[in-house]
Parts: sequence; C-alpha cells; structure tokens
Amino acid sequence: MPSYKIDDLNKVADSLLEKFPDKKIFALYGEMGAGKTTLIKSICENLGVIDTVSSPTFAIINVYKTTEEKDIYHFDLYRLNTIEEFYDIGYEDYFFSDSYCFIEWPEKIEGLLPDEIVRVYIEVDKLNDSRVIRW
Repeated sequence: MPSYKIDDLNKVADSLLEKFPDKKIFALYGEMGAGKTTLIKSICENLGVIDTVSSPTFAIINVYKTTEEKDIYHFDLYRLNTIEEFYDIGYEDYFFSDSYCFIEWPEKIEGLLPDEIVRVYIEVDKLNDSRVIRW
C-alpha cells in the first residue's frame, strides 16, 4: 500500500471496508503514535458511529453506537497486564457477536485472536511524516 497523509484516512478506511465486507474483527498493529486510534475513528465514521470515538486506554474497551443502533467495539490492550484480564471481560461475547471489533495492541492476546481477522499494520515513515499501511 502507498504512504498516506492524515487527509487520506477516509480513503484508507473505505478501502478496508470495501476489501473485507464480510470481516468484522480488525487487529491494528503499530508503535505508539502510529495512528491506530485515528484510523479506527475514520472507519467508525464510515460505519455511521454517532458516539465520540476515543482510545479506551484505561477502560480497555469502548462501545459505540451507529445510526442503525448497532454496537461497535474498540479495544485498546496497551495496559492489559495479563491475558486473564482479557478473559475476565468476556472477550468471546464481543468477538463472536457479529459486531465490528477493532483491536489496538493485539499482540498482547495473539493466541486468542480468531483465524478470520483482518491484520492491519501501520508503520511510521518519519522522513515523509506519513504512514505506510498494509494488510
């Protein structure tokens, strides 16, 4: 995939949703500040989320509603200390709900991720102040 600037996020979000129309779980990989939350925000806008989209860093999960009253789940696992904490929130209920799930820092639960997910990798290109996104 080509590099993008912040102005191109809606195009990237559209591309992801168009390329994977039947996929509901997206795992976003990238360093701190790479733009994972920003990309999730753009995808949520395209899905009709009416709530404010922000990183659930301390809550671990945010639930957003769409204009069609559907739930979208946004996980930020950066502060997850043990995999047991993820079991405790009942992750299966979210992953197998047929709702969209967006996961930041999925490497913390790699063994629990379903096979049929979309893995999105965001790399920072500091020379061009842009991002390279691949899936």
